[in-house]
Amino acid sequence: MAHYVLVHGAWGGGWVWDDVARRLEGLGHRVTVVDQLPSARTDPGALGDLRSDAARVRQVLAGIDEPVVLVGNSYGGMVITELADDPRVRHSVYVAAFWPQRGQSLLDLAGGDSLPAWVEPRDDGSLAVSRDPETVREALCADLSREQAAAFRDRLVLQSVAAFTTPSTAPERRHPTTYVVCTQESDSSIPVPAQEAMATPAERLVRLSSAHMAPLSVPDELARALADVAELTGVRA
Repeated sequence: MAHYVLVHGAWGGGWVWDDVARRLEGLGHRVTVVDQLPSARTDPGALGDLRSDAARVRQVLAGIDEPVVLVGNSYGGMVITELADDPRVRHSVYVAAFWPQRGQSLLDLAGGDSLPAWVEPRDDGSLAVSRDPETVREALCADLSREQAAAFRDRLVLQSVAAFTTPSTAPERRHPTTYVVCTQESDSSIPVPAQEAMATPAERLVRLSSAHMAPLSVPDELARALADVAELTGVRA
């Protein structure tokens, strides 16, 4: 049995992990979901950045008195990288996630200053996602039904620009890492070649046939892949 801490990505919330969390618990593991990162909220005046997101996860870890497997999806990879030297983390897992080197921001990894067309900058310093559910579906979750994609879009909140521009401190890792590549070519958030390149330093590589939002589209397969981390690497709570 292991203890998993699950970190969501940009514009989302801990709810993206609901199905995976239930499955991991059904397999006998303990799960803590980071409910809401400071950089993703409905109030643009209250948005944090990468530093505040990392501090939030550290706060969660401080309340857990056992080693953990730390998991991040998408932007969540930027956040878990900040905890690479945390002694409470025994293994980290990147799920179609950004994995920066020291000094790199998410925008650096995404190819520069330009944002994809489905991201809409606002005058208040926040970023919104297109209101068109089909545009969102094509960009992030092409393997969900149109109804599921619309429900997903309706739950998304604002994201701070600062979260995307803050450079990573990327401290030296003290634990091994698994990278889960989501292999459907429809993923325009982090294309497969970019995932494969970022996964190079990982000790383990797993490939799932899914689009970017694997926690929503393939929760069974992803939960099994995460459970294998404890089984294959000997992480125990």
